[in-house]
Amino acid sequence: MAIRMSLIIQSKQLLRRSSLTINRETSIAADVPKGHFAVYVGESEKKRFVIPISYLNQPSFQDLLSQAEEEFGFDHPMGGLTIPCRENIFIDLTFRLSRI
Repeated sequence: MAIRMSLIIQSKQLLRRSSLTINRETSIAADVPKGHFAVYVGESEKKRFVIPISYLNQPSFQDLLSQAEEEFGFDHPMGGLTIPCRENIFIDLTFRLSRI
């Protein structure tokens, strides 16, 4: 249990370092490394996360994408992929995906 909690904390810290509060002036594709893409996550205040493209193949991530499509369609108000879920749920999912 202690090891899992330590890994979760490390995963959250890593995601926080790669996440940015949305600022349209500074939100550019140049800060996304090769093999990754940016998503905006949150219910009210959106945060930007940069995640590996390999997550697109995972069924749990595909479920989130389906929910995003239902809520936002293909006209994303943020100008990028927006995922309508709580930040802590997204962090937990990405932690689990990183261990696969």
